[in-house]
Amino acid sequence: MPEGPSIFLMKEQCERFVGQTVISAKGNAKIDMEYFVGRTLQEYRTWGKQSFLIFGDMTFRIHLLMFGSFSIDEQTKPDKSVRLHLEFKNGDLYIYSCSVKLIDSQSLKEIDWSADVLSDDWSSLKARKKLKSQPEMMVCDALLDQNIFSGVGNIIKNEVLFRIEIHPESQLGALPSKKLTELITEARQYSFDFLKWKRDFVLKKHWLAHTKKICPKCGEKLIKKYCGKTQRRSFFCEKDQKLYTKTKADP
Repeated sequence: MPEGPSIFLMKEQCERFVGQTVISAKGNAKIDMEYFVGRTLQEYRTWGKQSFLIFGDMTFRIHLLMFGSFSIDEQTKPDKSVRLHLEFKNGDLYIYSCSVKLIDSQSLKEIDWSADVLSDDWSSLKARKKLKSQPEMMVCDALLDQNIFSGVGNIIKNEVLFRIEIHPESQLGALPSKKLTELITEARQYSFDFLKWKRDFVLKKHWLAHTKKICPKCGEKLIKKYCGKTQRRSFFCEKDQKLYTKTKADP
């Protein structure tokens, strides 16, 4: 599943279409394509893993899901995969194998933009408040909660927890204040590192834990386990990543 930084890069490439008028709209997404013909793309926004193509009072909400992708000017996937094809005077945008929904632009006001780890509106204070309100939650689930860390995916989750030496099954309420701060800070910082490395096509070279078998710190075998309620793959070192849990006797 594409993570926030990949969606941010998609936005950068698609911004050439902002201010352009749609000549034709096609694809197998179950929406009224004709509505957009002759309308101008006013703004392209992202929130974590979601993209919003804003056309006045109506907006395309796009989520690439697990295997979605896009291309510009050239169709690179078969017709059956094309969910949306927008033709503009200055080029074509193709979006494949994803979720495309038509929403009222007013609903964008309900989104907590400060939860996006790559946004200028990001609020670490709000993130901290949300985390402290769920003391029983495992950190592996917290990092994947898009209402707290919008844009963080499984790669970022594994790399962040390895870097700050926290076991993925640790409970939020058991984390020392310093570790909670590290969790919030690194989730945002690593997302920007991810973005830089993705731009330079060197992302995988920087992975320390994700999909790895040996711990680069101690040389022990890394554990692969499906953790938490999300049951996403976690790669971690039992020696270098401390497990923080609350006992029944803890306040």
